[in-house]
Amino acid sequence: MAAMQQITASLYQISLGVVNVFVIKDTKNGLTLIDTGYKGSSEKIVSAIRKAGEDPLTIRQIILTHCHPDHAGSAAAFNAEWGIPVWAYYQDVPLLAKGSAGEVPIHLSPGVINWFIYHLFIKRGSSAIDPVIVDRSLTSKEVLPIAGGLQVLHTPGHSSGHIALLLQQERVLIAGDLCANVAGLDFSTVYEDRRLGVQSILEVARLDVEKAVFGHGKLLAPRANEKLAAKFSAL
Repeated sequence: MAAMQQITASLYQISLGVVNVFVIKDTKNGLTLIDTGYKGSSEKIVSAIRKAGEDPLTIRQIILTHCHPDHAGSAAAFNAEWGIPVWAYYQDVPLLAKGSAGEVPIHLSPGVINWFIYHLFIKRGSSAIDPVIVDRSLTSKEVLPIAGGLQVLHTPGHSSGHIALLLQQERVLIAGDLCANVAGLDFSTVYEDRRLGVQSILEVARLDVEKAVFGHGKLLAPRANEKLAAKFSAL
């Protein structure tokens, strides 16, 4: 059963098996859900939140790192059933409105693990999601009034509208699929433009990031920015 694992004072991770979603707890402003997993994940997420002693009715907004089915698949359900507003980067707004996970080809990253993930979960899966209307369009570098400051970072490569989120006070990066940390720090399974993805990783690595969490894999700490730079600077 999915559970909320505490990462920092305000950040929690919920593992849904193949993908992670995150909850930011702000004592003044309720909960923020980051990503929603595949379609059909809403009950697992709600159950984990309740099990941790929190009330799902205090979720104030959902922020999507990007519109792929494993991250945005349950956004429409949360919006329709719970009335929770959805926030996303402005480039993803029209895609989410028509239920599209993207409109350009994706390219498989090297490595055996990526090959298996791609053929088991991505190649055979649908690129469609249930359409959802975005309530707030986000822009890069803006700081949201959540948990003392949540900065939006446009990090294209995995997808053109991909964002990461930086909890400034706690120096923790919610990386989405910027890269992954499944069997060690590595590329995400697919990218629209892997070279652009490396540029995005290295830009994030210049920030003061002590911890990083990912859509796929485990926590990276301490000195997460240094580890990102060391891994990807030669690429």
